[in-house]
Amino acid sequence: MDSVTNLRTFLAVVQHGGFSEAARHLHVVPSVVAKRIGQLEKTMGARLFERSTRLVTLTEAGQRLRAHAAPTVGMFDDLVESIRRDEGKLEGPIRLMAPTTLTTLVLGEALVGFMERHDRISLEISLADRSVNPLEQSFDMVISGRAAHYEGVIQIPLAPIDYQLCAAPAWLARHPALTHPSELAERDCLAFRPSGTAWTFRSQRGLVHVDVVPRLLADDNRTLLVAAGRGLGLALLPGYICRQSLGRGALVALLPEFPAEETWFKAYVPKRQAPLARIQALCQWLTEAMAPLRSVD
Repeated sequence: MDSVTNLRTFLAVVQHGGFSEAARHLHVVPSVVAKRIGQLEKTMGARLFERSTRLVTLTEAGQRLRAHAAPTVGMFDDLVESIRRDEGKLEGPIRLMAPTTLTTLVLGEALVGFMERHDRISLEISLADRSVNPLEQSFDMVISGRAAHYEGVIQIPLAPIDYQLCAAPAWLARHPALTHPSELAERDCLAFRPSGTAWTFRSQRGLVHVDVVPRLLADDNRTLLVAAGRGLGLALLPGYICRQSLGRGALVALLPEFPAEETWFKAYVPKRQAPLARIQALCQWLTEAMAPLRSVD
């Protein structure tokens, strides 16, 4: 910025024919003008003016500089103006990993909307239903519902996941009613492989942990939803997966007095990426897009 200021001062001296007159137009004292010209001459490695008590004239080097100084300052002013016009616009690439089903149901549309809103953003999206260290895989952000901690990575909560234990009316008609989560150890269960087979429920006495032996173990919650709907067993499904089935009676929520332990979808972001405006904006955008996930009504 000092170089640009010095160039402006040089042009003012050329235009007004002297240091004192240039100082008046620049609203500084003549010594400041002299200092700036001295700095510019040091940068150029050449004298730019021949000075006398009454006259200031350009040297040959000064004449060459004058031919280029005005266009250079003008280009800089144009750049500043363009940045000011675009203030608040986000730009740059974001490399993202997210869960498969969540992306196809919710995040895909939200991410496209983010790109529509910010036309200078580019996205690279990978889908995986597992927790990944973004530093090791060179991601700017990893969205996951799995609890994990990585050195040099911050966690940004996006939305809670409220799990529902549910089954089809046909399955319930063939089996005794459940009264406690511990009974799940001896029932047909449909489990999501990334979450494991240790199911946790809340009670008035604390957490209840149950190790289930799944009849079906799958990487896709929608497959589990279909299996539960066809009466193959009990499933512990995220609310956003089973909401419609519960609403139309295809599935029935079980053990309401023992709600499943709530977890969170989080954005895992390397610390060095977290201050970037585009990363912060995307986290805020996804938080708003994922807000409806909590309700299963």
